[in-house]
Amino acid sequence: MKNNTRYAVTGALAGAANGFFGAGGGLFLVPLLVSWCGMEQRRAFATSVAVILPLSAVSAAIYWMKGGLDVAAAWPYLLGGAVGGVIAGRIFQKMSMVWLRRVFGLLILYGGVRAVLLL
Repeated sequence: MKNNTRYAVTGALAGAANGFFGAGGGLFLVPLLVSWCGMEQRRAFATSVAVILPLSAVSAAIYWMKGGLDVAAAWPYLLGGAVGGVIAGRIFQKMSMVWLRRVFGLLILYGGVRAVLLL
């Protein structure tokens, strides 16, 4: 399968996760971009961040049109997320891939445990 097709399928999976769960597409993107598409890990992390913005905007627009998004309540999260993104973006270049993988793994583990506990 050509890389463009693999990238499109990977993006579709991330978009579906974003639509179903409200976020989380990046959890699919990084491992798939590395293992299936052969992308270098640091580039896969950066690519997933760039891809999640438009996917999240589309999902948010759909939720808003269906009456499921309170924009006024979302502003503090948006501002906090922007600050966190700037800080993490600056740290990203200085952090070793070993630590990036560990942090990413802990986030996945934490999300999985939280999801199971909420069932």
